[in-house]
Formats: sequence, C-alpha cells, structure tokens
Amino acid sequence: MNIEDTTRREQFSQIKTEICGSDQYLVVGIDVAKDKHHAFMGTATGKSLLRKLVFENNLDGFGKLLAHSQAVKVRNALSKVVFGLEPTGNYHKPLAAYLIRCGCHVVLVTGKAVKNNREQLDGRWDKNDDKDAANVADLVSRGRCLYYDLPSSDLGQLRQVLSLRRRLKKEEHRLRMNIRNNLLAQYFPELDAYYSGCEAETLAIVSRCLDPTQIAGMEFDAFFTQVATKRRGIGQKLRLQKIHRSAIESVGCPMGPVVQVEAQLLVNKLGLVRRQLKEAQEWMEDIACEFADYSYLLTIPGFGPYVAATVLAAIGNPWRFDTAGQVLKLAGYDLSASRSGKNSDRAAAVISKKGNSQLRYALYQAARVASSRSRDFINYFTGLLRGRERERGIKTKMRVKLAAKMLKIAWTLMKKKQVFNPDYLNKA
Repeated sequence: MNIEDTTRREQFSQIKTEICGSDQYLVVGIDVAKDKHHAFMGTATGKSLLRKLVFENNLDGFGKLLAHSQAVKVRNALSKVVFGLEPTGNYHKPLAAYLIRCGCHVVLVTGKAVKNNREQLDGRWDKNDDKDAANVADLVSRGRCLYYDLPSSDLGQLRQVLSLRRRLKKEEHRLRMNIRNNLLAQYFPELDAYYSGCEAETLAIVSRCLDPTQIAGMEFDAFFTQVATKRRGIGQKLRLQKIHRSAIESVGCPMGPVVQVEAQLLVNKLGLVRRQLKEAQEWMEDIACEFADYSYLLTIPGFGPYVAATVLAAIGNPWRFDTAGQVLKLAGYDLSASRSGKNSDRAAAVISKKGNSQLRYALYQAARVASSRSRDFINYFTGLLRGRERERGIKTKMRVKLAAKMLKIAWTLMKKKQVFNPDYLNKA
C-alpha cells in the first residue's frame, strides 16, 4: 500500500470537510494552458487576494507561483494553501506533479463543473483565462473538487502502454476501413465479401494485383502462386478460384498505377501497425507482471491479459476506495435515473456511463466470455435471466450487471490478495 498516496487521500478528505466557509485556506485556482498559466488567489469565504498571476510553463514559472502563493498566505495570516487545476489535455500534469513533489495540496476540478459554474459568477457566458481561474477557485472553495490521482512510476507506465495500445487499435481499424471502404469499394467490390474469411489472401491481392483486369488476364496458377503466401488446403484454393472468376466480371472502376501504389502503402502500413500492436501487448504484459495484484485478477474467468491490465491500471491502489459503490462510479456502472414529475415513480434506472469508458468496455467483454465459457458464471448468468427471458434486451442488461459484479470481485481480490473463489458470486 502506498503510504504517500494514503496520506494525500486523508488530507483531501480533510480539505473537502472543512474548506467551505473556512478562514484558514488560501485557494489558488489555475487556468491551465500550453505555454502560460493564469492563477487567481482568494479565500474560501470569497475574498479576492490576487486577481491575476500569469506564469510560464517551466521551472521558473512554477517557482514564481509558489513564491506568490506563500507571500499572499503570510500577508493575510492564512495557514493552508490548496491549488485547484482543471485538466486541460496533458498540460496540467507537469504542474501538478511539481506541486505534489513540493508537498502542496492539489485538487482537480472537472471541465463540466467549470462550464456549469461559469454563468453563476457574473450572470454572463463570457469566457477568458482570468475568469476561468477565478471559476476554478470558486468551485474549490465550495468543496466541489476531486482527488488528484498521481500514479506511481510503474502504474503510470502501465497506463501509458494501455493508451498506446488503444491508439494503435484505432489506427489499425482506420487502415482496415480505408482499404475496404475506399479501395475495394471502388475498384474491386466483389473482393470485399471475402475480406473477413481470408484476410491474409485479400490483403495480398490488394497489395500486389488489385486491378481486376490484371487478375482476369492471368492464369489461375500464376494468380494462386502470387497471392497465396501460406498454403491452407483445398478451402483456400476454392476461395481463390471464386475470386479469380469474379475478377473477370467485376464492375470496379478503371484504376491506374497510382492506386496500386496507394494500396501497397496502406497494406504495408497496416502490417507495421500490427507489429507495433504486438510489441505494445508484450510491453503491457511485462509491466503488469510486476504487480502482485495482476496474478490475482487473471484467476477471474473472462479476465485475459488486456482486461486484467486495464482493471489494474484503473483501480491502482484498491485502498483509495472506501466502498464498492465508489469503484462502480469509476467505471460508470453506477445507476442513475431522471425522476421528476408524474412519472418519477416509474423511471427506470440505467448506468450513468460517466466513468472510464475503456474499463467499462473491457469488463463487458469479460462478462460475455465468462457467461458463455465458465460453468460458475453460466449458472449465475442463467439465474439473472430466469423469469425475464422474454424481456427485450435483457441479455445485454444482465451482462452489464455481471460486468459490474466482476469489477467488485476484482477490487475485493486486490484488497484481500486472494485468487478467485466462485463463492464470491453468491455473496450479496
């Protein structure tokens, strides 16, 4: 358990409890930018002490902020300082890390809260850097802030490699769709029907001989030798024969040499991205194996390396959550409903989807696998469906409920340092 993280959590809880209306706190609201940050300093009772401080995003600028905040605190006989930041891209991270290393209290204010509170300051929608800094300070002074989670070095590396993997997956999907919806749809639409079943051969055709007229002018044996990189038996040969025949009657647009160059570049880039994706997967597993909790998470049915690493990176220190409900909020699996007016008693509660979308997606995929392959989870999932089988969309709803259950189980295993036990499914 990280002692420093635990201490910061206790300090944050104390700040949330006593800052509202306190005459002991100096509240520093910071509007974060790329090159220069704007700061506002005031008390928790609403008194403005320093309306504008502009400092650069470097070591001298950070020192200037600390010097001014210390001077304002001493001049006004205040005993504590709280820095509030709005997460603007990644620009806030160096500043927050520096302040935390210096022993300062740092809290986070969400962009949505800043937007909703902006009009209440002066009754206008006007927006500028100075007012945004005052806006942040106003929210902090009323306790409307969040704990700033600064991960350890290993946990930060795990989150970074997961982010890299996610970006590579998006790039892989973009290239695949570009090949199918741009190249094949225009020049060889008949080939798209075989893409999912024999992707390797299809990509070889796209890279080497996308033009249907070129394929039609070749003997089948020459075509087969050119595109069949691996011999997979009679099934492969029959598919390529169908493709060869469809090229003769293709309705594709005429294509020139530039299109073939583009096709080859896209296929090569797709291969490169997939190799990088494989390397990122290996890095992810190597980093995750350094955490003892990773081995416990892998014992949960449906939890593979990616799901276990995603849950581990999201939860981090399990002791920073006091209840299972807080963990569910992290993933956006907490229930919420719009209850107002005559129909308030009949409003159906749905998941909020306000949390970590990647964690929520990974858990749902784990629930799909576990509910179809693990005997214990199949029995549990069947019990959830019993009596409601004919309801529309009930399987999806129950898988979401199962995913939330799996998240609570994962959190419990991380706290207790235990492997998965099927008895957890039967606990209330």
